[in-house]
Amino acid sequence: MPEYLRLIQPGGTFFFTVVTYNRLPIFDSPSARELLGDAFRSAMERYPFTMDAICLLPDHLHCILTLPETDGDCSIRWGYIKSYFTRRFKGTNEVTPNLNKSREIRREGSVWQRRFWEHIIVDDFDFERHFDYIHYNPVKHGLVNNVEDWKWSSFHRYVELGWYPRRWEHEEDGKNMVGTEYLD
Repeated sequence: MPEYLRLIQPGGTFFFTVVTYNRLPIFDSPSARELLGDAFRSAMERYPFTMDAICLLPDHLHCILTLPETDGDCSIRWGYIKSYFTRRFKGTNEVTPNLNKSREIRREGSVWQRRFWEHIIVDDFDFERHFDYIHYNPVKHGLVNNVEDWKWSSFHRYVELGWYPRRWEHEEDGKNMVGTEYLD
Protein backbone atom coordinates (compact mmCIF):
# COMPACT_ATOMS: atom_id res chain seq x y z
CA MET A 1 0.00 0.00 0.00
CA PRO A 2 1.46 3.39 -0.93
CA GLU A 3 2.29 5.89 1.74
CA TYR A 4 0.94 9.37 1.18
CA LEU A 5 3.37 12.09 2.12
CA ARG A 6 1.77 15.32 3.20
CA LEU A 7 3.29 18.71 2.65
CA ILE A 8 4.68 20.20 5.84
CA GLN A 9 5.26 23.92 5.92
CA PRO A 10 4.93 25.70 9.24
CA GLY A 11 2.99 28.91 8.69
CA GLY A 12 1.99 27.71 5.23
CA THR A 13 -1.19 28.56 3.39
CA PHE A 14 -2.93 25.55 1.86
CA PHE A 15 -5.82 24.93 -0.53
CA PHE A 16 -7.89 21.84 0.34
CA THR A 17 -10.59 19.75 -1.25
CA VAL A 18 -12.42 17.39 1.10
CA VAL A 19 -15.12 15.07 -0.26
CA THR A 20 -17.91 13.03 1.32
CA TYR A 21 -17.92 9.25 1.03
CA ASN A 22 -19.44 8.18 -2.32
CA ARG A 23 -20.14 11.88 -2.92
CA LEU A 24 -23.27 11.74 -0.79
CA PRO A 25 -24.92 15.20 -0.61
CA ILE A 26 -24.65 15.38 3.18
CA PHE A 27 -24.33 19.16 3.21
CA ASP A 28 -27.74 19.69 1.67
CA SER A 29 -28.87 19.37 5.28
CA PRO A 30 -28.91 22.57 7.40
CA SER A 31 -28.03 20.54 10.51
CA ALA A 32 -25.00 19.01 8.76
CA ARG A 33 -23.79 22.45 7.66
CA GLU A 34 -24.18 23.76 11.21
CA LEU A 35 -22.38 20.73 12.63
CA LEU A 36 -19.49 21.22 10.21
CA GLY A 37 -19.22 24.83 11.36
CA ASP A 38 -19.04 23.57 14.96
CA ALA A 39 -16.29 21.13 13.93
CA PHE A 40 -14.25 23.92 12.33
CA ARG A 41 -14.65 26.22 15.34
CA SER A 42 -13.65 23.45 17.75
CA ALA A 43 -10.63 22.56 15.61
CA MET A 44 -9.57 26.22 15.48
CA GLU A 45 -9.55 26.35 19.28
CA ARG A 46 -7.62 23.11 19.66
CA TYR A 47 -5.30 23.40 16.65
CA PRO A 48 -5.23 27.06 15.59
CA PHE A 49 -5.44 28.09 11.96
CA THR A 50 -6.92 30.90 9.93
CA MET A 51 -9.78 30.21 7.54
CA ASP A 52 -8.96 32.36 4.51
CA ALA A 53 -11.77 31.14 2.25
CA ILE A 54 -14.34 28.35 2.11
CA CYS A 55 -17.15 27.08 -0.05
CA LEU A 56 -19.37 24.24 1.09
CA LEU A 57 -21.14 22.28 -1.64
CA PRO A 58 -23.55 19.36 -1.15
CA ASP A 59 -20.87 16.65 -1.39
CA HIS A 60 -17.53 18.40 -0.89
CA LEU A 61 -15.84 21.54 0.28
CA HIS A 62 -12.94 23.70 -0.80
CA CYS A 63 -11.06 25.97 1.53
CA ILE A 64 -7.83 27.85 2.08
CA LEU A 65 -6.28 27.62 5.54
CA THR A 66 -3.18 29.29 6.94
CA LEU A 67 -1.34 27.54 9.75
CA PRO A 68 0.57 29.16 12.62
CA GLU A 69 4.26 29.93 12.06
CA THR A 70 5.27 27.12 14.42
CA ASP A 71 2.99 24.40 13.03
CA GLY A 72 2.78 22.70 9.64
CA ASP A 73 0.52 19.74 10.44
CA CYS A 74 -2.60 19.88 8.27
CA SER A 75 -3.48 16.24 8.82
CA ILE A 76 -4.11 16.62 12.54
CA ARG A 77 -6.59 19.39 11.81
CA TRP A 78 -8.48 17.46 9.14
CA GLY A 79 -8.46 14.32 11.26
CA TYR A 80 -9.98 16.28 14.12
CA ILE A 81 -12.59 18.04 11.93
CA LYS A 82 -13.65 14.82 10.24
CA SER A 83 -13.87 12.79 13.45
CA TYR A 84 -15.67 15.57 15.37
CA PHE A 85 -18.23 15.87 12.57
CA THR A 86 -18.61 12.11 12.04
CA ARG A 87 -19.18 11.21 15.70
CA ARG A 88 -21.92 13.80 16.07
CA PHE A 89 -23.43 13.35 12.60
CA LYS A 90 -23.76 9.58 13.00
CA GLY A 91 -25.59 10.08 16.27
CA THR A 92 -28.36 12.14 14.66
CA ASN A 93 -28.48 11.01 11.03
CA GLU A 94 -28.73 7.83 9.07
CA VAL A 95 -25.41 7.17 7.36
CA THR A 96 -25.23 4.72 4.48
CA PRO A 97 -23.65 1.55 5.90
CA ASN A 98 -22.44 0.09 2.56
CA LEU A 99 -18.74 0.13 3.37
CA ASN A 100 -16.15 -1.78 1.41
CA LYS A 101 -13.94 -4.34 3.14
CA SER A 102 -10.98 -1.97 3.42
CA ARG A 103 -13.08 0.65 5.23
CA GLU A 104 -14.50 -2.00 7.57
CA ILE A 105 -11.02 -3.29 8.46
CA ARG A 106 -9.78 0.25 9.16
CA ARG A 107 -12.98 1.00 11.13
CA GLU A 108 -13.65 3.99 8.89
CA GLY A 109 -17.07 5.49 8.65
CA SER A 110 -19.28 6.28 5.71
CA VAL A 111 -19.19 10.07 5.96
CA TRP A 112 -15.88 11.17 4.37
CA GLN A 113 -13.55 9.95 1.68
CA ARG A 114 -10.43 8.59 3.31
CA ARG A 115 -8.05 11.34 2.29
CA PHE A 116 -8.11 14.99 1.36
CA TRP A 117 -6.40 16.84 -1.44
CA GLU A 118 -4.05 19.69 -0.63
CA HIS A 119 -1.98 22.20 -2.51
CA ILE A 120 0.44 24.59 -0.86
CA ILE A 121 -0.10 28.18 -1.98
CA VAL A 122 3.19 29.44 -3.39
CA ASP A 123 2.59 33.13 -4.09
CA ASP A 124 -0.03 35.87 -4.36
CA PHE A 125 -1.11 34.84 -7.86
CA ASP A 126 -1.59 31.25 -6.71
CA PHE A 127 -3.61 32.47 -3.72
CA GLU A 128 -5.83 34.65 -5.92
CA ARG A 129 -6.38 31.85 -8.42
CA HIS A 130 -7.47 29.38 -5.74
CA PHE A 131 -9.46 32.04 -3.86
CA ASP A 132 -11.47 32.79 -7.01
CA TYR A 133 -11.83 29.08 -7.80
CA ILE A 134 -13.36 28.42 -4.38
CA HIS A 135 -15.93 31.16 -4.74
CA TYR A 136 -16.80 30.30 -8.35
CA ASN A 137 -17.23 26.58 -7.64
CA PRO A 138 -21.04 26.57 -7.10
CA VAL A 139 -21.47 28.15 -10.55
CA LYS A 140 -19.05 25.65 -12.07
CA HIS A 141 -21.15 22.80 -10.66
CA GLY A 142 -24.39 24.34 -11.93
CA LEU A 143 -25.83 24.91 -8.46
CA VAL A 144 -26.42 28.63 -9.10
CA ASN A 145 -26.01 31.04 -12.02
CA ASN A 146 -24.27 33.77 -10.03
CA VAL A 147 -21.62 33.46 -7.34
CA GLU A 148 -23.52 35.77 -4.99
CA ASP A 149 -26.52 33.40 -5.01
CA TRP A 150 -24.66 30.63 -3.16
CA LYS A 151 -25.12 31.09 0.60
CA TRP A 152 -22.49 28.67 1.89
CA SER A 153 -19.36 30.49 0.85
CA SER A 154 -16.99 33.09 2.25
CA PHE A 155 -17.70 35.15 -0.88
CA HIS A 156 -20.24 37.26 1.03
CA ARG A 157 -17.70 38.13 3.72
CA TYR A 158 -15.29 39.35 1.06
CA VAL A 159 -17.97 41.43 -0.63
CA GLU A 160 -18.48 43.19 2.72
CA LEU A 161 -14.71 43.72 3.00
CA GLY A 162 -14.59 45.18 -0.52
CA TRP A 163 -12.49 42.38 -2.05
CA TYR A 164 -15.24 41.44 -4.52
CA PRO A 165 -18.07 43.46 -6.05
CA ARG A 166 -21.50 42.11 -5.13
CA ARG A 167 -22.15 41.10 -8.76
CA TRP A 168 -18.77 39.50 -9.45
CA GLU A 169 -18.49 38.22 -12.99
CA HIS A 170 -15.82 35.57 -13.02
CA GLU A 171 -13.55 35.71 -16.05
CA GLU A 172 -13.48 32.37 -17.83
CA ASP A 173 -10.96 33.47 -20.45
CA GLY A 174 -8.22 31.67 -18.56
CA LYS A 175 -7.05 34.59 -16.43
CA ASN A 176 -8.38 33.22 -13.17
CA MET A 177 -8.85 29.55 -14.03
CA VAL A 178 -5.42 28.79 -15.51
CA GLY A 179 -4.25 25.44 -14.22
CA THR A 180 -7.24 24.86 -11.96
CA GLU A 181 -8.76 21.98 -13.89
CA TYR A 182 -7.12 19.61 -11.37
CA LEU A 183 -8.88 21.22 -8.43
CA ASP A 184 -12.15 19.34 -8.65
